Amino acid sequence: MTVVTRFAPSPTGELHLGSAYSARIAWRRARDAGGRFLVRIEDIDIRRCRREYETAMLADLQWLGLAWDGEVRRQSDHFADYGRVMDQLDARGLVYPCFCTRADIAASTSAPHPTAMGPDGPLYPGTCRHLSNEERHRRIAAGVEHCMRFDCARAEEQAGPYSFFDETLGRIDGQPRLMGDFVIARKDTPTSYHLSVTVDDHLQGVTLVTRGIDLLPSTHVHALLQKLLGYAAPQYAHHPLLTDATGRRFAKRDRDLTIRSLRESGKSAAEVFEMIDGWSCATPAKG
Repeated sequence: MTVVTRFAPSPTGELHLGSAYSARIAWRRARDAGGRFLVRIEDIDIRRCRREYETAMLADLQWLGLAWDGEVRRQSDHFADYGRVMDQLDARGLVYPCFCTRADIAASTSAPHPTAMGPDGPLYPGTCRHLSNEERHRRIAAGVEHCMRFDCARAEEQAGPYSFFDETLGRIDGQPRLMGDFVIARKDTPTSYHLSVTVDDHLQGVTLVTRGIDLLPSTHVHALLQKLLGYAAPQYAHHPLLTDATGRRFAKRDRDLTIRSLRESGKSAAEVFEMIDGWSCATPAKG
């Protein structure tokens, strides 16, 4: 089987050292196996993503010598793909409209209300899951803004037990309720990160997903969607995060450590990779 990896940045800022580190892992795994390395632009956040950042990121990857195979897939060009999958999930009763505002959710998850906790904080309490179809239709017809949420309890019933494999952590039993009833489509886009990344990995034939250990909780969701949709499951390699000497991870806010700034300062690609190799990395936590 041909190994297919991918690097999928969001163009909300310039490429930084942490992203270059992640991209090189995916590139190297593909090249060492004689496989394919894909680049995908995850730009579904139409308010924050910018085409100029995309252009700059691609230029940085080329400068670093991380050449990709085939055309770059831009998610904003493929909303129809995600819409078709949303229709499938809706037909199975796995999604529902949520009319709660952020203030509503904050109020419902604050003391004295008992609240389940997820990896990113309090889980959505399922307020709108219990609305009747009539009430949902009434609010939608009245133009009440809403997103679409994933009914994880019903999904668990339909999917049954499942697992996924990580190269370091081994076989991991899926926890379908880990993220709660997460948002699967937003009011301004017909998709979300969880849906689009799962669909894209399937359509692009990705066989190995290399990404940061911070995304391990999301893999529980993606593996669940894969089973429900009948997709072949890729293997995973959740790598440590690149951090500085204090243990702080690199981010787009570190403008002096973007690839562009390092290029402009006179650094060569080899010197940039020497910097990356010199930083400490966090140790993966078991999931």
